[in-house]
Amino acid sequence: MSEKRTDPLRTALLDPLTNGLPIPNAMERSFDRAPHRGDVLNDGEMLLSIKNALRYIPNEFHDTMAKEFLDELKTKGRIYGYRFMPHERPSAGPFYRYNGRCIEGKAVQLMIDNNLDPDVALFPYELVTYGSNGQVCQNWMQYRLIKRYLEELRDDQTLVVMSGHPLGLFPSRKDSPRVIMTNGLLIGEFDDQDGFNKAAALGVSNYGQMTAGGWMYIGPQGIVHGTYITILNAGRKYLGIPDDGNLKGRLFITSGLGGMSGAQAKAVEIAGGIGVIAEVNDRQIFKRQAQGWVKLVSDDLSTIFGWVEEYRRSEEPISIAFRGNVVDLWKYVVENNVQVELGSDQTSCHAVYDGGYTPQGSTYAEAMGDPEKGLKGMMETDREGFKTLVDRSLKVHYGLIKEMVERGMHFWDYGNSFMRSVFQAGAKDIAKNPDDTSQGFIFPSYMEDLMGPMVFDLGFGPFRWVCLSGKDEDLALTDAAALSCMDPERSAQDRDNYNWLKDAGKNALVVGSKARILYQDAYGRIRIALKLNELVRNGDVGPVMIGRDHHDPGGTDSPYRETANIKDGSNVTADMAVQCFAGNIARGMTMVVLSNGGGVGIGRSINGGYGLVLDGSKRVDDIIRSALEWDVMVGVSRRSWARNEGSIKVVGNWNKDNAERGHIILPYRADDEKLKGLLTRKD
Repeated sequence: MSEKRTDPLRTALLDPLTNGLPIPNAMERSFDRAPHRGDVLNDGEMLLSIKNALRYIPNEFHDTMAKEFLDELKTKGRIYGYRFMPHERPSAGPFYRYNGRCIEGKAVQLMIDNNLDPDVALFPYELVTYGSNGQVCQNWMQYRLIKRYLEELRDDQTLVVMSGHPLGLFPSRKDSPRVIMTNGLLIGEFDDQDGFNKAAALGVSNYGQMTAGGWMYIGPQGIVHGTYITILNAGRKYLGIPDDGNLKGRLFITSGLGGMSGAQAKAVEIAGGIGVIAEVNDRQIFKRQAQGWVKLVSDDLSTIFGWVEEYRRSEEPISIAFRGNVVDLWKYVVENNVQVELGSDQTSCHAVYDGGYTPQGSTYAEAMGDPEKGLKGMMETDREGFKTLVDRSLKVHYGLIKEMVERGMHFWDYGNSFMRSVFQAGAKDIAKNPDDTSQGFIFPSYMEDLMGPMVFDLGFGPFRWVCLSGKDEDLALTDAAALSCMDPERSAQDRDNYNWLKDAGKNALVVGSKARILYQDAYGRIRIALKLNELVRNGDVGPVMIGRDHHDPGGTDSPYRETANIKDGSNVTADMAVQCFAGNIARGMTMVVLSNGGGVGIGRSINGGYGLVLDGSKRVDDIIRSALEWDVMVGVSRRSWARNEGSIKVVGNWNKDNAERGHIILPYRADDEKLKGLLTRKD
C-alpha cells in the first residue's frame, strides 16, 4: 500500500514539494474575523487542547506547531490552525475541478468550499459560515483531511465525521451514505453553553448550526424564501392582506444583515414592502449592498425615515440598511411616533454573549475587537462587564418593542432565542408565566403563528438543489423543469412558491454555488427531484445535488422554533429529528447529518439534514421516491399526532393514497369541555 494511502495526515497537511509545513497565508484584511471566544480553559486544559490539536501533526513539527497553537488559544480562544488554510480561496467551482474516485466525493467537496467562500461565509478564516459560530469543521487541519478523504472516497465506502473530525473511511455499500456526520452532540449533564464552550476550546466539539456543519448552505438565498413566506403570511394574518396581495406601503423593522439575517432585506422587497434593517457591522452591510441584497444605506435615521415616507407614498418596495444598533433604531421609532406595521429581530441571540449581540452604546469593534487595528474587544478584555452591557441592552430593546406592540405593531420572535435571552437578562415579564417559561412568551414565535400552521404542518419546507456544473444555463433549465412540475391552483402555498420560482432569475438570488431554494411538500419534492434526475440522465444538465435546510417539518426538534406549535408536551423531545436522521441513512441519502443547537443555541435543538447527488441513475430514482417521502412525512406524522389540524388532513390523505404501501396512525381527539371539570368532580 502506498505512503499516500497509509498516512493521509502527512499527505493532507504537509507541503507536497518540501514535505514540510506549509507556508502561512497572508490574512486578507477585508474579511470579517470571529471574535475571541473567551478564556475558558485552565493551564492544564490548555495543554490538553494543544495536545489534542497535535494529533493531526507529524511529530517532527510538534515544537513549532505547539507554539502556534498556544498563540491561537491566547488570541482567539480556539485553535484554528491558520497555517493550514488553503492558498487558493475556497469557492464552489464546477464539480469536475475536484479530484475524486466518485461523483459524490467531488460533490461534497464543492459544497464544503461553497460554505467557506468569503462571498458566502461570515468569518471564513475561522471556518464560520453563518450565525456567528456555525462552523464547517473546527480547524483547517480537519478541512484538509476531510478534503483528502473525499478525494479517496469510493462508492463502497462511508466517511464518518464527528464534530468536524474525519474519523476515517469505512467499508459500506453503494446504497449506503457516502458521508455521515454529527456535530456538538453532548451528554445531557454537559449540554449547555458553558459545557460546549469548554469542549470546543479543547477541540472535541463543533457547533454546526444547521447547514454550516451539514455542508448544504447555499448563501442567504437559503433563508430568503422562508423569510419572504413568513413576512407575506404575517401581512395576511395580522394586517388582512388578501391572498393575492403584497406588503406595498407597509413597514417592516428588524435587525441583522449577516449570513442568515442578510436574507431579510431581499425578502421584504420581493414581498413588496418597505424594510429597515439595523446592522452594526459595516462589512456585512456593504457586502450585502454590493451583492444587490440591500438598496439604500445610511447612518442617519431622519434620512432613513424620509425615505420610508417616500416609498410609502409610491407603494414601491425598498430595503434600507441602518448603520447602527437596532436599539437606537427602535428608540428613534418610539420617540418619533413612527408607524410600524411589522417587526422582528435576527440578532444571533443563540450566542448572545459570544459575539451574537452588540450592546447599545458600543460599536461593533469596541464590543468584538478589530484585529486589523490591533484592537481587543470588551468581550475579550472584560467578559463580565460585556455580559452586563448585553443584559442591559436586551432589556431596553425589549421595552421599546413592547411599547410599539402596545401601539399596534405586530412583532414575532424569529427563532433566534431573542425572547429567551431577554428573559435570562432579567426581564421576566416577557414570559407568560415568569416562573415557568415552558408556557411560552408574550410575543408569538413565527413558528407558532405563521410557519408552523401555515407551512410546516402541511409538509412544506425549504427544498433546494445545486447545479454541480456551475453553469447558469443548468440552473435556468432546472428552474424551468421545477416550474413545470408545479400547479399554482393546488393550494395557496403552491401559488406563493410558483410565483417565487417564476421570478427567481429576475430577483438575482445566487450568491456562491448555482443553487435554488423552493418550499415544497413531499409530493412536490419527489416530482421535482425525479424530473431533475431525468434531466441529468438525458444529458441536458450536469449532476445535481438536492437537499434541504434543517429548518423543515421533520428535520428539527426545538421548542423555541421548529416545534413551537406542537402543544402536546412533546416539543421538548428530540425523537423526531433522530428518527429522521436514521431513516435517511437507511434509505441511502448521499450525505446525512445530525447536530445540536441550530439557530437557537446549544441544548435547545437537535437538527438534521441531508444531501443527495442526482447522477441520472434509476438507483437514485428509487432513493428519491423512498427517502424524500420519509423525510417529510415523519415530521407531518408527528405533528398530526400532536393534534395539529393541517397535519391531520395531510396524513388522512396520505393514508387514502397509500393504503397498499403503509399506514400512519391518527389521533382520537378528547373533548376539552368534558375534561375541564374532571379534576374537580366529587364522584
